[in-house]
Amino acid sequence: MVPRHPAQAIATGFGLAILLGTLVLMLPIAKSGTGGAGVLEALFTATSAVCVTGLAVVDTAAYWTPFGQGTILVLIQIGGFGIMSFASLLGVLMARRLGLKSRIQAATETKSTGFGDVRSVLFGILRITISVELVVAAVLALRFGVGYGYSAGHAIWLGLFHSVSAFNNAGFALFSDSLMSFVGDPWICLPIAVAIIIGGLGFPVLFELGRHYRKPLHWSMNTKLVLSGTGTLLVLGTLFISALEWNNPKTLGALSTADKLLAGFFQSVMTRTAGFNSLDLGQMDPATWLGMDILMFIGGGPAGTAGGLKITTFAVLFFILATEIQGGTAVNVFGKRLSRSVHRQAITIVLLAVALVIGSTMALMLMTDIGFDRLFFETISAFATVGLSTGITASLPPAGQLLLVFLMFIGRLGPVTLASALALRSRPLLYEFPKERPLIG
Repeated sequence: MVPRHPAQAIATGFGLAILLGTLVLMLPIAKSGTGGAGVLEALFTATSAVCVTGLAVVDTAAYWTPFGQGTILVLIQIGGFGIMSFASLLGVLMARRLGLKSRIQAATETKSTGFGDVRSVLFGILRITISVELVVAAVLALRFGVGYGYSAGHAIWLGLFHSVSAFNNAGFALFSDSLMSFVGDPWICLPIAVAIIIGGLGFPVLFELGRHYRKPLHWSMNTKLVLSGTGTLLVLGTLFISALEWNNPKTLGALSTADKLLAGFFQSVMTRTAGFNSLDLGQMDPATWLGMDILMFIGGGPAGTAGGLKITTFAVLFFILATEIQGGTAVNVFGKRLSRSVHRQAITIVLLAVALVIGSTMALMLMTDIGFDRLFFETISAFATVGLSTGITASLPPAGQLLLVFLMFIGRLGPVTLASALALRSRPLLYEFPKERPLIG
């Protein structure tokens, strides 16, 4: 049955991409040593790549061959670009046209304002993606080659893989310790952080900055919320992680002051939904994990490569809260009144996400003897498509790993998108009930 609703097509597209990626990763040529990868290892890795998460049950550097790593890279690129967006772009390039159905699906996925501008939006996304990835890849390749003595071919491969993984907020690394070996190297950490931040802003924000970067008064509410929220959370995250881990001998304690600040900033950036780590997260204080849980849950900007519930969602809730406390009747943000439908959407998304995360954490607690703080961290990391882990992913039972696969899939699509994908048709109400107010509080 062909999906009729755009959200159904997006969900189906992601599912098919994961299935195809799983089958390719199960080929013997994709795995080091003899034989092919198991179904669960291939499924988990393919889901993590397509959903640009970065969680892994096997060592990416050692378990997969260059072919397998290349497959992961392709899945990351397709997943970050968007399944429907990628398919529509191929249709434009091959047939020089874009049908109405493809326009609707791509517009839904990219949050385009109209169907007529979908073609320009797709090519705009492609230009931004290629430009950022090539620049960051060149810087990283130069550093890997000159600074660490890798051969030219290997350095270029390392630079390209980590650049694509960073811009798409995936967090897959070709080093067994992620980026812990480069904790004090700004030529590795900062380019990757910049790529993650740019990808995490969302394409609508990048488009608007490209057109009106000198005219902040002309920026939309979405752009203002994303930029102000991103800056605030990056600063607060850096201060929080650095302060709590400053004297921890197993994380920041043994580093110089400059390296501590770099590592604190880098890990703050990673909570924007990219799963690289330059510190051993398993040795962090549980209070640090809790703070990172909050940052991961919020995530980055909408319609980009970041995950989480998005900065705009929490910004809307913040302004609703502030308005209620002040006794206001309308929620005003940056001189504009917020639509009431946006209130309902934000509340719905957050409540669905909270229910899903809490329920999944409880399920994992029933499956294992691992502590709540580590399981909660893992659950949020999967749902927010972050990819950070305290080191328990591979030790979870198969049922627990399948639960994480489910969370990554839902987290990439978004709870509301998935719910609408499952709805067979809309049901408009032809009547309304009389109003009544229950007691609150």
